Amino acid sequence: MRVNLITHALSPYRSGAGTFPVSLTIRPSCGLPGDYQYPTDTAELLKMLHQQTDLPEAVLQRFKGDLCSTQHARLMGVELNERTLTKIGYFVD
Repeated sequence: MRVNLITHALSPYRSGAGTFPVSLTIRPSCGLPGDYQYPTDTAELLKMLHQQTDLPEAVLQRFKGDLCSTQHARLMGVELNERTLTKIGYFVD
């Protein structure tokens, strides 16, 4: 499923702090309703993106930079499989 991923920092970023908590909004990229909020942290989010997407390293590095420099970082049109979406609670059995 193609989704848009939008983060919102749950605490102010501190340089050198490593990881920090974020709220991840998962939104269908086709425009249908279905927003889902997922609490995570930057390390887990980046790990999931590395393992579960085929995004180029340059895109992931830019997103990581956005995570560390802005309140809201966005990745649009990311393909995530149903297993990953179910694991984080987007799909409920």
